[in-house]
Amino acid sequence: MNKYELAVVVNAKMEDEERNGTVAKCKELIERFGGTITNVDEWGRKRLAYEIRKMKEGYYYFIQFDADASVPLEVESRIRIMENVIRYLCVRQDKA
Repeated sequence: MNKYELAVVVNAKMEDEERNGTVAKCKELIERFGGTITNVDEWGRKRLAYEIRKMKEGYYYFIQFDADASVPLEVESRIRIMENVIRYLCVRQDKA
């Protein structure tokens, strides 16, 4: 099992319930493919470095999880088509 971190930027123009539902779907995807979520860090509403799809702000979430090497690819392929996710990035954390 490797340690991963999934960074997700969600549309800031959504209602709280819809935004929480989007993050819950991301967590559900990780667990469906055999990952174990260890921590969810919500940074809140932040200004984007540059405008994306005419949006200047987004909600930032960082989800740490343990999983096999195949899980990040499966999760990313499904997050890619989620309409409310502006950007995402899944990285493997060092063993240090």
